[in-house]
Amino acid sequence: MNTINFSRVIHLSHVIDTDIPQWPGDPPVEFTPVAELQDDGYHLRRFSLGEHSATHINAPNSFYQAGVGIDQYSAQSLIVPAVVIDISTAATVNPDYILTIADVMAWEVQHGEIASGSVVLLYTGWQNKWSDKNAFFNQDADGIMHFPGFGREVTEFLLQERRIAGVGIDTHGVDSGREQSFTTNRLVLAQQGIVLENLTNLDQLPPKGTTLAIGILRLRRGSGSPVGVLALVP
Repeated sequence: MNTINFSRVIHLSHVIDTDIPQWPGDPPVEFTPVAELQDDGYHLRRFSLGEHSATHINAPNSFYQAGVGIDQYSAQSLIVPAVVIDISTAATVNPDYILTIADVMAWEVQHGEIASGSVVLLYTGWQNKWSDKNAFFNQDADGIMHFPGFGREVTEFLLQERRIAGVGIDTHGVDSGREQSFTTNRLVLAQQGIVLENLTNLDQLPPKGTTLAIGILRLRRGSGSPVGVLALVP
């Protein structure tokens, strides 16, 4: 029997509101009253947002024609161990910083080899920019975004050599802002892995030992889903 021991539970998802940072072209977040207490005896709203809005998970069919939708992810695949690699200092100096294999190896010298089946969470410090859309996307005069992320080399290493279950980050993309081809997304989703974006509170997690419980909306053929991610911290 698998057991999970934890002492704390931490939200890794941002609160969803109408003014959250939105990827260019994504639909707005909307809340519409449907019933009011004083008139109907109960309170109810309709809400609308994109499948890749707020803290969310991406599905293979967002990049692959034959890829599965988020409704096809098994329950077991959504309870996963996680490690956290902190690049916040480097990202402060260079907003285009890309995680390197050397960073992973340095982390492993301190904490041991990343266990197979883990989700690698990248703490960049970008979670602190969530309330400032301009700072969060950090676009230059040409509209190019500048925020840190994973790159092809380290993603291939993690998938092939460490056999990770997926990746997550506190920016709007596991690929860096300057990456136009969504390489890390494509590599991970080709294996029906986990891709989590717009996480928060990663600074509250230890480098290893946390278990994630990822609560998806089982949208049929969904290209992704807003998620409630809980961190069970030992």
